[in-house]
Amino acid sequence: MGRLARKKQHKGDKPMKEKYRTKRKTKDLDQIHEDLKPENAEKLLKQEIDHDKPGLGQHYCLHCAKHFVSEKALKEHFKGNPHKRREKNLRDAPYTLEEAERAAGMGSYTAPKKVDLKKRHGHW
Repeated sequence: MGRLARKKQHKGDKPMKEKYRTKRKTKDLDQIHEDLKPENAEKLLKQEIDHDKPGLGQHYCLHCAKHFVSEKALKEHFKGNPHKRREKNLRDAPYTLEEAERAAGMGSYTAPKKVDLKKRHGHW
């Protein structure tokens, strides 16, 4: 079996394709905005020990909605580009129903507001 034959084993296999598409699915930005509210953030950052999660569920990045194995891995994640990109995307206010109605012509356009993200990496 050649290189190309090995590569195309799941061509046309829709369930297999969907499995890999949704495997790394993370929370959407509006869901993360809900998590960033102080009452929700406190619960997420101070979770009980869970043996099924990486790092027993103790090292969590609110902005990326990811668990990490250790404090060191979490701090390295904060320095990385994927985390910085996610923070930049979270600075815009979440899309609302009112904004959707204005886009459909049921009101006048207003520019999206910026959200103040405090540098709280894990400490609220």
